[in-house]
Amino acid sequence: MPGIRVCDTISLGDKQVSATQEQMAVRQRIKVQVMGSRYFVVKEQAVPEVLLKVVEAKKLLDTGRVHTVNEAADQVGISRSSFYKYKDDIFQFHDNSQGTTITLTFQMEDEPGLLSDVLKIVAEFGANILTIHQSIPIDGVASLSLSVQVLPTTGNVSEMLGTMERQKGVRNVKILAKK
Repeated sequence: MPGIRVCDTISLGDKQVSATQEQMAVRQRIKVQVMGSRYFVVKEQAVPEVLLKVVEAKKLLDTGRVHTVNEAADQVGISRSSFYKYKDDIFQFHDNSQGTTITLTFQMEDEPGLLSDVLKIVAEFGANILTIHQSIPIDGVASLSLSVQVLPTTGNVSEMLGTMERQKGVRNVKILAKK
């Protein structure tokens, strides 16, 4: 690394300590992790391919289909360094959603039975509806806010959201909050 000697001095709180290049790299990673603590929910098509492959490699390891990071990385077509670089930074939304509440907003056309169809989707995936707020339609479009409790028995939340988005008359679905 340019500018870093084998033994540099770094600050840890109010202490000055000497550090090897490896320790400097660890310090840099910690700094990046502290600075980058915001989370985003994005659709799969917006995620770079390398990150999707990291998720796939993690799944291979978690399910026991492979036993080493090297095997997982080779199988999905990424380097081990890419796996280690991103493994703690990406996860599938539904993996961490069990036992949580998700608040969604919708823009829906004012059509008889459309709200009922959306609520049926929630029921089909086994989630629990906590609150429903619908505005009076303006120019044929109503806003809907829906709070859903994701239970241990709830199906794949990403699929549920996709099914809602594909429902005729639903213009968009956004996740407002996840608690």
